[in-house]
Amino acid sequence: MTLMEHIRELRSRLFKACLGIVAGAIAGYFVAERVKDYITQPYCDLILSRNPAGMCSFNLNSPLDQFMLTLKIALYVGLVLSAPIWLYQLWAFIAPGLHRRERRYTYAFAIVAAPLFAGGMYLGNILVSRSLHWFLGMSPDFSVTVNLTGYFDFVTGVMLLFGAAFEFPLIVLMLNFAGVVSAKKLLSWWRVAIFLMFLFAAVVTPTPDPFNMTILAVCMGVLYFAAVGIAWINDKRRSRRNPYAGMSDDEASPLEPVSPVDAPTWGVPPDYDERR
Repeated sequence: MTLMEHIRELRSRLFKACLGIVAGAIAGYFVAERVKDYITQPYCDLILSRNPAGMCSFNLNSPLDQFMLTLKIALYVGLVLSAPIWLYQLWAFIAPGLHRRERRYTYAFAIVAAPLFAGGMYLGNILVSRSLHWFLGMSPDFSVTVNLTGYFDFVTGVMLLFGAAFEFPLIVLMLNFAGVVSAKKLLSWWRVAIFLMFLFAAVVTPTPDPFNMTILAVCMGVLYFAAVGIAWINDKRRSRRNPYAGMSDDEASPLEPVSPVDAPTWGVPPDYDERR
């Protein structure tokens, strides 16, 4: 295909993906209230536990805030519901340039990535629920009314960051399967990896206490070392197929000792030595 044909195909794939997202957003609009109730449930439980006779209420800055939040929730739900459609369009555009083995690896990584991302979002939701007790407990003598849009952005942002954090070991494993880095090299970087995990966890966790940060960093560490174990098995399998897989390009191959070879006797006259 020419460059213009690739661009036309990309435009067609993007158009079909957008249609799927719009259809999913329309369906998500009808369940947006349930999703909003699920997101705001931890805050309402905390408020009602302090004042059972009270009411869970949020603050709105403008009359359009609630409607715009409903549209935002519908879009998020539409992205999830239409994921098979736009993922297929993306795959249909990329797949013709991949080999059969690369396609097989891509299927496996896509299957593993979905539950990892969902597990990270679930952990993020739990930690957000725990963090509300700390944030709202800083001023017990004051009545706090939370902005609805800000609360939703805060919760969904933390959940998305936690989901992305759980994809880090999968990216490391993809680099190993691509031959970019070996399991031995990954294992030698464990100190740097653990430091980066705790640094990332300290940035994305909503509370300054060390417990939530440690929970996220430990989960990432377990996934990282699990990925290193799988990479080690892959390196062993690759070395059995290719004995030179573990060598660098600049390393000389070992030479086996060669026994001396006698001079050929065919075509030599019998009195050759006497003539010499």
